[in-house]
Amino acid sequence: MRVAIVAEWYPSPADPVLGIWAHRQAVAAREAGADVRVIALRRPLPPISALRALLGSPPTAQPLRRWGAGVSGLMRSLELDGVLVRSAPFVAPPRPWSYGSWGLWMAPPLRRALAAMRHEWPFDLVHAHNLLPPGHAAARCLAGGDRVPLVVSTHGPDVIRDWDRSPVARRATRRVLADAALVVANSGWAQGRCETIAGRSLAGRVVHLGTDLPRGLPPKRERLTLVTVAHLIARKRHAVVLHALAALREDVRPDYLVIGDGPGRGPLERLANQLGVARWVTFAGQLPHERALAESRRCHLMVMPSVEEPFGVAFVEAMAAGLPAIGSRSEGGPQDIAAAGDGMLLVDPDDHRVLARTIEQAVERGLDDLGRRARATVEANFTWDRCGCATVEAYSAALEGKGA
Repeated sequence: MRVAIVAEWYPSPADPVLGIWAHRQAVAAREAGADVRVIALRRPLPPISALRALLGSPPTAQPLRRWGAGVSGLMRSLELDGVLVRSAPFVAPPRPWSYGSWGLWMAPPLRRALAAMRHEWPFDLVHAHNLLPPGHAAARCLAGGDRVPLVVSTHGPDVIRDWDRSPVARRATRRVLADAALVVANSGWAQGRCETIAGRSLAGRVVHLGTDLPRGLPPKRERLTLVTVAHLIARKRHAVVLHALAALREDVRPDYLVIGDGPGRGPLERLANQLGVARWVTFAGQLPHERALAESRRCHLMVMPSVEEPFGVAFVEAMAAGLPAIGSRSEGGPQDIAAAGDGMLLVDPDDHRVLARTIEQAVERGLDDLGRRARATVEANFTWDRCGCATVEAYSAALEGKGA
């Protein structure tokens, strides 16, 4: 089968980490038997944050220069790991207030890109990542005529915040759910959320994302080290980890490695100083994906009590390397992972004292043994091989009209 994958978040020379999970799923599906090509929807406009920095006091052009350096590479078609990625640029209003309508802006260039792709490579199915905005754009492009089936994946923000931004967003989301031949959710919670929004049962499947099982792991750091790999935004709850670090017993006090960058970095650095834990905290910034994995694997315990986390690839990446993980109770991804086996511990997202006790208890139980159990859980449930096979099975079901 030939599958055209449509995504807004997809790796590029400008940002090789953005949407890496979508790329890995595409590669896994190809290795499981599907022939895949990608249309990456790229918005070649500077972010508001870069313009604010330019107009600020004092003004700085560094974010704008950094954005400009990556634009030329962003717009080129390229090949990643043997997968052809064609860029489809689009223009849209500023994101904060208009994101729910971006499917309307994406649809015309996507329609042209799909037509050109189908002329040279007749695909059987379109797989759009996220209901909004790529799923909405794809649904508009495939309406009427010689329509091919649409499979749409939900990954979290689209069914947590994006769908309710405006009446346009709500209508767009319900249209995608009505038009899709199959809805693929990354957790049981996300599947249920789609059905709640649609107001009915849907033809859908849960397909968990995956990770590799590393061999020849690097030596661990000498000191006990916690690690979080995530964008520095409030919902990832780095601040809760810093408060927990301050609340830990002196004999357990670990180092804390923070991998990632974002608007929360400055406030988090100030908080670490205020709490008196800055000497134990390292902000490593955004690292290339492979280096981020290598650095996290040298740590002992992955901690990310985030909210709005329908899956969380970072959890299974850490667990595959023998790191137990701590995530939030009542979040779709951590719940599914914890239900599959050992190695995932659940806490309330905003209770730093409970998080501190859970860290102490994990250390007392023995992180090596807990880490082995975590790796076994991933090996049995969350590899890219399993994800690829499940993805191709979902494609086949959509083509055959079988749904769930």
